[in-house]
Amino acid sequence: MSEDDGRWRTLLEALLEALPAGAVVQGPDDRVLAANRRFTGMFGAGVPAGGAPAGHHHVHRTAELPLADGRTLRRVIEPLRHEGAYLGALWTYEDVTERKRRERDLERDNMALTELARQRNAFTAAASHELRTPLTSVISFCELLSDPSFGTLTDEQASFVDAIRRNADRMQRVISDLLLTTRMRATAGLELEFGDVEVDRMLLDAVLDRMAAAQEAGLFTVLECAPGPLLRGDRHRLQNVLANLLENAAKYTPAGGRISVTAAPRGEFWEIEVADTGIGVPEEFREEIFNGFVRAPNARTGGYPGTGLGLAISRTIVRLHGGTITVGGAPGGGAAFLIRLPVAGPGGARRYEAGPGGAPRPEEAV
Repeated sequence: MSEDDGRWRTLLEALLEALPAGAVVQGPDDRVLAANRRFTGMFGAGVPAGGAPAGHHHVHRTAELPLADGRTLRRVIEPLRHEGAYLGALWTYEDVTERKRRERDLERDNMALTELARQRNAFTAAASHELRTPLTSVISFCELLSDPSFGTLTDEQASFVDAIRRNADRMQRVISDLLLTTRMRATAGLELEFGDVEVDRMLLDAVLDRMAAAQEAGLFTVLECAPGPLLRGDRHRLQNVLANLLENAAKYTPAGGRISVTAAPRGEFWEIEVADTGIGVPEEFREEIFNGFVRAPNARTGGYPGTGLGLAISRTIVRLHGGTITVGGAPGGGAAFLIRLPVAGPGGARRYEAGPGGAPRPEEAV
């Protein structure tokens, strides 16, 4: 062996030892030219069937080799060429036993979680349906008691009936949210009916629908909407989002507070903000509250009722429109929820351009 041949072999052996896997270099005549210590450590004195280099290997190949001792090795054959000439092949072996075990454990855990999710959805659907029947009866009897033809109630009795009706209505909304959440999980989403939406009209209807509740809570509501294009969306589902945000604003804002609804086009998006002067959302929970059944600590400990489903459903609806919904702090305290919806609907927005999108109308107090 010449001095140059010795240097090249030393370099080859050093390169093989530097590899993080067991490695063998096979020459063009199928002879093993060199192997590193990791290779010999994997196989010991003998090499299992399918593990030893044999025959020409002119294409890249990958295989997993289960060994008798329970290990699994990943074998990769990489042909070596120079200027079109076949020089041999590099065989590498990686012990993937632990990774395969983790994959099997993960697959088993996923199957268990899938079954638990199925059972949870089935229970939620069954419980919700069972609760709806008695609630319908409660609401019906409240309406009968409120009917003067069945007798006149005292003011105190009327207030009791109103309280029963309000709480029954709230329970019905909770049940509807549970059923909607279950359906979303079962069908991987909601089916939306898209059409042209007049944003100003939609906002006015949403505010008027919640006006009685806001006035009863002693809150002042302001609506301001700049002129802009029609929005491509599902008006009914977007109304659900606005109703949820307005209901939350009224629930978490003390009497004498203010709810502001503002909207304006920005480039290819409509921006709608619902802000209040209530308890606000702690910064560390401003993303987490959009997950199902999650509520911020100041909402949980403050005696405010709720399930934590409304915002999760709202985010799903907004995302199906190709938009986003986020929450931040409102000036002077409170929460400000910002909805961005592409004017052209899902997939229709190509970019977001900041800046005013038309002169706003004078502020309208409603």
